[in-house]
Amino acid sequence: MIIGIGTDIVQIARIKDVLDRRGHFFAERILCPAELAIFDNKKQPEAYLAKRYAAKEAASKALGMGIGTISWKDIEVSNDSAGAPLLTFTGAAHARMVEMGASKVLVSLSDERDFVVAFVTLSCD
Repeated sequence: MIIGIGTDIVQIARIKDVLDRRGHFFAERILCPAELAIFDNKKQPEAYLAKRYAAKEAASKALGMGIGTISWKDIEVSNDSAGAPLLTFTGAAHARMVEMGASKVLVSLSDERDFVVAFVTLSCD
């Protein structure tokens, strides 16, 4: 049964503008250490960061909480061996997931030249 859904869309140019103004500090604020290591080696880091930003925003909406109530770093985006995105919740995000009774997290990420969209579903058995 679905118990939470969230979606977010991000304009990649907007993330690039923030990176240009605030530099690496912005990425450090949003990304977990493993994500940051990948970000640092990307040819288009703004697209990578935009995907993570959208996924984390969508996840916070699925949890029924906003970023601020939970930390950006309470949600980590990784990929399985086939390249499919995965979400891992820690801290307040994990506590909220348990409180909701969620046992499964699904995330879908898609991007075009200018935009990234993320969709997150939380479900229970």
